[in-house]
Amino acid sequence: MNLDKSTKRIAKRVKKGFQGYPQISLSYYGESVNCATKVVVGFVQEEGAAVQEQTFSSEDDSRKDETIQTTLLKIIERAEAKTVVEVPGVVVIK
Repeated sequence: MNLDKSTKRIAKRVKKGFQGYPQISLSYYGESVNCATKVVVGFVQEEGAAVQEQTFSSEDDSRKDETIQTTLLKIIERAEAKTVVEVPGVVVIK
């Protein structure tokens, strides 16, 4: 799947807002706001449940990495997530 298609499909899921559980959250981290080198995917099965996290890293901007974006989309689909939340922007790691 190409980068443009996967990012659009993720954005479409994010725009829907809260639809219930299971819920996936996406947080991007990097050394600057222009380059996210790390993605943390959080999964919550039901309200009050502990968050399970998985981290993906890349040398370049992970938001523009086709492999990472396609993997994120597959995780969302396989988890049958009803809600997808994306933390806006890039959290700067120092």
